[in-house]
Amino acid sequence: MKRGRKTSDTDRSSSEEAEVSKKQKTTEEFSQNSESCDWGNLLPDIILQIFKYLPLLDRAYASQVCRNWNQVFHMPDLWRFFEFELNQPATSYLKATHPELIKQIIKRHSNHLQYVSFKVDSSKESAEAACDILSQLVNCSIKTLGLISTARPSFMDLPKSHFISALTVVFVNSKSLSSLKIDDTPVDDPSLKVLVANNSDTLRLLKMSSCPHVSPAGILCVADQCHGLRELALNYYLLSDELLLALSSEKHVRLEHLRIDVVSENPGQTHFNTIQKSSWDALIKHSPKVNLVMYFFLYEEEFDPFFNYETPVTHLYFGRSVSKEVLGRVGMTCPRLIELVVCANGLRPLDKELIRIAER
Repeated sequence: MKRGRKTSDTDRSSSEEAEVSKKQKTTEEFSQNSESCDWGNLLPDIILQIFKYLPLLDRAYASQVCRNWNQVFHMPDLWRFFEFELNQPATSYLKATHPELIKQIIKRHSNHLQYVSFKVDSSKESAEAACDILSQLVNCSIKTLGLISTARPSFMDLPKSHFISALTVVFVNSKSLSSLKIDDTPVDDPSLKVLVANNSDTLRLLKMSSCPHVSPAGILCVADQCHGLRELALNYYLLSDELLLALSSEKHVRLEHLRIDVVSENPGQTHFNTIQKSSWDALIKHSPKVNLVMYFFLYEEEFDPFFNYETPVTHLYFGRSVSKEVLGRVGMTCPRLIELVVCANGLRPLDKELIRIAER
């Protein structure tokens, strides 16, 4: 009996040792697998693709995981696109780009920036900060630039010379601008000449509505030299027969989108020149698929120069009240119309006028 119990104890001991050995082996294998699957050892290209889907703040937190991830965080591909948000806490609820981040971008990534936009609130300080950043982008090759006022156009509060000086830094150093959005800014004719001199071969889009310091001659210079321009947005006072003919020349590519803002703040004090039908005809012959978008912010008595003959408008927006008589003329003279928006018309029914427009 003693001999049998001793054998049983020996078997149990051997079994326990085998179990312990198995657990140790499993632990070692798990440890080895964990090391081989360490996130810090991921290929930089894989981390780069993951980072591209992360917001900037999350990307910054992730960059603190290890040295490898931090190196990927600073790779040029992640800094092609950037939107500077410049707001004053006292006047805006939006989050602003941190000043330290702005310093780091200018120091380490200014030469990587290609698609840049600035969003500023209504404060003059934010517009000044945007100009300060622009003036430091001397080693960049920006392809698209947008200056966006989220509220009141604060760029207009700056001294014109200060704004122009900062903007022309980008015009001169980029050499490859394809898209420029500068609505509600004090850009002027001389600065447009600098733009044309350095970027005439690459400019494809220009949005410059509500730029009071630009003359018809200034925008005509752009159309004459930038033959690749496909999209243009401007105020009606800049429109001329000469401009439409320049956009219709044999050297110029087919225009895809033309937006015209027809605005009047003081009824009876704004003169609206009449565009000849032959100029519109030349544009449509040259660019038959162009989208012609017109926004009207006029008082009823100011519509006399418009819709007296066939106009190739495709999208038409009336921001103020418009008379039935004007809508009747629209129905007779706008055969290419795709979209019509009437924002304010009181209680007057427009059935007949809308039916006439639909029939055309």
